[in-house]
Amino acid sequence: MEDLSQLREEMDKADDALLKALEQRMRVAEKIGNFKKSSGKPIYDGLREREKLSDIYDKADELTQPFVPPIYSLLFEISRSIQSKLIQEKSEESLQVEKVIEEMSSKAFPVRAVVACQGIEGAFSQEACEKLFQIPSIMFMKNFSQVFSAIESGLCKYGVLPVENSNAGTVSAVYDQMIQHHFKIVRAIRVKVDHNCLMLPGSKMSDIKEVISHEQALNQCREFIKSLGPDVKVTACQNTAEAAKIVSTSGRNDICCLSSKRCSDLYNLEIMKTSVQDSDNNYTRFIVISKDLEIYPGANRSSMMMILNHEPGSLYRILAFFYSRGINLVKLESRPLPGRMFEFMFYFDLETSIYNEGFAEMIEDLHSMTKEFRYLGSYNEVV
Repeated sequence: MEDLSQLREEMDKADDALLKALEQRMRVAEKIGNFKKSSGKPIYDGLREREKLSDIYDKADELTQPFVPPIYSLLFEISRSIQSKLIQEKSEESLQVEKVIEEMSSKAFPVRAVVACQGIEGAFSQEACEKLFQIPSIMFMKNFSQVFSAIESGLCKYGVLPVENSNAGTVSAVYDQMIQHHFKIVRAIRVKVDHNCLMLPGSKMSDIKEVISHEQALNQCREFIKSLGPDVKVTACQNTAEAAKIVSTSGRNDICCLSSKRCSDLYNLEIMKTSVQDSDNNYTRFIVISKDLEIYPGANRSSMMMILNHEPGSLYRILAFFYSRGINLVKLESRPLPGRMFEFMFYFDLETSIYNEGFAEMIEDLHSMTKEFRYLGSYNEVV
């Protein structure tokens, strides 16, 4: 019977052989890249890759076959990356990224600015804005679309938008608007969110017949709402601060809102119960958007949107692309494209340094791999 040391020696020999074969494969990939460059042939040849994968799968034994698709898909991706470095010229976008990084290498995030937020006085977006900017001039907008439009039109320099909650998940309405507007992300922040049950002074919780708040807040406080009884009406509105304002002017002692402590003071409401969210670990992530690309020193997160070719393996190729470069994917979101059957916009958040030598090349590669590509920016996330 073979002992462990002997088996490990066999494994080492196999690894040495694999390494030599990999090195040879990469050198051949370079030669193919040079040939494609001189002949004008495209980097990606889907038919060739499918035929190659099928041939290798047929040659493999039963033990190896299940691992052929993921391993060779990654090898194909690495080969395409090598070839793209030889063939592709830098796009205007990647040149702009390099220029902005250089120009803003010594600039600090602004202290004061005109900022658009969705909601009214007391909204959590306002709290996020005040944490991000020391002296913000806040313009409140009725909806998320107006925040994007204020940036595009130049009415405001920046906008602050909620994108996800640690318990209730993605703010889908914001991602739907991302598809329709042009913008850049320049910073992000996570804000601790506490919801409180607020009512008119003199009211009693036992009299509650309706609870009102933003849809996300309602989702974050399901257990509390359930405790009020099965007959209590649940009403969604545009904003938690708006919910507080509605209760303050309702004249009703049987309605409550889920809102912040700040709103209790702003709208003269009584706090009936504090921290009614299901989890105390309740955070909402906000992004700061601008019209122009701004990359401040230390940016370590990048965001992008892509429409992929409608074919098998298109998303896998993108994921393999990130994996082959050691890039950590921290968020993947997909949203249907209006008026385009079974097509989706994919949103990616990546942990990767913009100072990596291959960052601009990565943007070039993604342009060539996708049907549509939008680089949204690189930034820091404040906790």
